[in-house]
Parts: sequence; structure tokens; C-alpha cells
Amino acid sequence: MRRINIADPTFTYDPDDPEGFRAGMLRFGPQLGAQRTGTSVYELPPGQAICPYHYEFGEEEWLLVLSGRPTLRTPEGSEQLEPWDAVCFPEGPTGAHGLRNTTDDVVRVLMYSTVSPTAVSVYPDSDKIGVWVDNPDDKLILPRASATDYYAGEV
Repeated sequence: MRRINIADPTFTYDPDDPEGFRAGMLRFGPQLGAQRTGTSVYELPPGQAICPYHYEFGEEEWLLVLSGRPTLRTPEGSEQLEPWDAVCFPEGPTGAHGLRNTTDDVVRVLMYSTVSPTAVSVYPDSDKIGVWVDNPDDKLILPRASATDYYAGEV
């Protein structure tokens, strides 16, 4: 049996993440052999967020606050969460969410989701759409304004 203890995780920070989105991450689903579900622990220093406000098609996500008091933004507004609060983000616009640490203390959360080889993320604030597929050459993030007709360019 594979197992991992997340009581004292070692976080990876992506040096390319811009200020405001510098979150540490421990993605451990693959280490346990998971293929259809994913689980990550995130560490949010003060003033940082996990990712931009978004919603998804193809994945459902859960959030569990492990420590600290992050601010969760949803279509209903923003509210501060407490340790051990759990939230589910369904697919589509009703599941839109963004998590930010607006406190002076470090926040840690666990996020759990279904994993799909094809998923779409919509970013309402910047009016972008991200298309995530297994083939790296076909991953896209583009403005909605770049939409075209289904038959455009076809012969």
C-alpha cells in the first residue's frame, strides 16, 4: 500500500508564478497511484492566491481548510473561511471560485478533484478560456473575443 503523510509537507513553489499567485503546492495523487482523482495541499503566504478566479467544465473540486483563515470568492461574494471548513465547487459558473490569503498568517488548504484528460477553465475577470488536454501542443488559453465560426477556414 502506498501512503503519504501530509502533516509536514514539503511545498514546491513555481518561480514563474507572478506576485499575488505564489502558492506552494504538494500534489500527491500521482505518488499514491491515483488516476481519476487528484489531491493537493497548498500553502498560501500572506497576500497570495492559488490561482485566478475561475470555474471549470470537466472537473468538480473540493476545498478543505487545514489551517489559517483564507478568503473565498464565489458568485455569491467573498467570505472568510475557518479551519476545517469544507466547500464543493461544482462544474460550471455556479462553481466559480478564487481563494486568497488576506491575513498575516500562512494558510494551508487541501484541494481534491476529479481528474479528466480534457477540461475547460473559464476566467471571468480576464474573459479568458483555458483548454486543458493530454497533448501539450493542444493546450490553449485564449481570450473569448478570439472565438470564430465553426466553419471558418474550412474548405
